[in-house]
Amino acid sequence: MILKMLFRRRIIFLALALLPVLFLTVVEMTASKQMLQFRLAALEKDLYLHQTQRAISLVFFSVTTTGFLVSFFALNLIQSALDVNRRLVICGYRPVELLFSKLLSLFFMILLIAVYIGLLTHLYFPLQHVTMYMISLLLIGFVYGCYGLAVGSIIRGELEGILFIVLLANIDVGWLQNPTLYADAQNKMIIRYLPGYYPSQTGLIAAFTDHSVVTPVVYSMAYGAVFLLLAMVVFSNKMRIRS
Repeated sequence: MILKMLFRRRIIFLALALLPVLFLTVVEMTASKQMLQFRLAALEKDLYLHQTQRAISLVFFSVTTTGFLVSFFALNLIQSALDVNRRLVICGYRPVELLFSKLLSLFFMILLIAVYIGLLTHLYFPLQHVTMYMISLLLIGFVYGCYGLAVGSIIRGELEGILFIVLLANIDVGWLQNPTLYADAQNKMIIRYLPGYYPSQTGLIAAFTDHSVVTPVVYSMAYGAVFLLLAMVVFSNKMRIRS
């Protein structure tokens, strides 16, 4: 039923289709072909790559766009119909069942967005491993989708929730995870502990190299699981019917 209601809101799917095209087209039109050096920090050994500013920007902003879109979608998904959810709990549904239904809908949208943006990026720039790059987009969608669920569970106000998402997403995947900034950063540990670090590194490794992405994938899943657990605890507590 959640998916059925989503498909009725055609403006959402129109925005999901047009925004990535707009972002990547702007990058294509503005980024130069100057060669830049950057480091793949998630690998055990020091590995420096040389790529054009255009290629790096396309890969980086694809991850950024996925994180932003999924986090806003998850926030709206968890904040909508709170009163309806409480009535469903009174009728016998368990809060975990309601949250699980939202998770299934969210994962479906993450898959849809990741495949679409992955293929779109490959049209602009030939990726080394397209499938693995889509997995990196799935990971950033999982991490920021669960973050959106956590924020929406904790904060009831829509505007406040949007501000919390914009604050973290803009600093994290919108700025600090840019690989060209990492090499000259003064406090690299701050960047490494942000939620978008491992999914972004997975995307860079998949886009430009043949190296294994097992370690960043595991850490990405763990980071998303923490946000998901927080969302489940808070949502279940809010939906609990007290005598």
